[in-house]
Amino acid sequence: MPEERDPDRAASRAAARARIEQQQTWVDVQIRQAMERGEFENLPGHGKPIEGLGAEHDPDWWLKRLVERERITVLPPSVALRKEDAELEETLDRMHVESEVRAQVEDFNDRVIRARYSLSPGPPLITMPRDVEATVVAWRERREARRTARPAPAVPPPKRHWWNRWRKPSEGGS
Repeated sequence: MPEERDPDRAASRAAARARIEQQQTWVDVQIRQAMERGEFENLPGHGKPIEGLGAEHDPDWWLKRLVERERITVLPPSVALRKEDAELEETLDRMHVESEVRAQVEDFNDRVIRARYSLSPGPPLITMPRDVEATVVAWRERREARRTARPAPAVPPPKRHWWNRWRKPSEGGS
């Protein structure tokens, strides 16, 4: 046997084996102490089967969980552009500078035109590019309407002292 020929190697393997056994007992002691302290009680999923246990292995399980957890939606370009077109006014209304609005509309138009000339899967693209000037004018009008439609701040009622609590407000206020 090779171990008999090299006593140092045999000794180091025996020492490694002893360390592993010692480590296993140390881990067992830590787990037992934690159980005695009650740290494993009332854990989420207690008494329920482990999800996905026994099912066949899916190599993309982590990607599917990420998509599920982050609520990532992957839409065909035509549907994504249609959805963005429907929400474009709301997106523009959150902007404060006209140059940002122009850049956003021009970027949207570039993507629509690029999608029109590419063969992409999914339903046909029915979204049309926007007229930049008309969209900016509509954005200005909506912004002005929001500015003028602000309600006046509510005036709080006068503070009444405890000695005036039983009087009517019209008899002698604050």
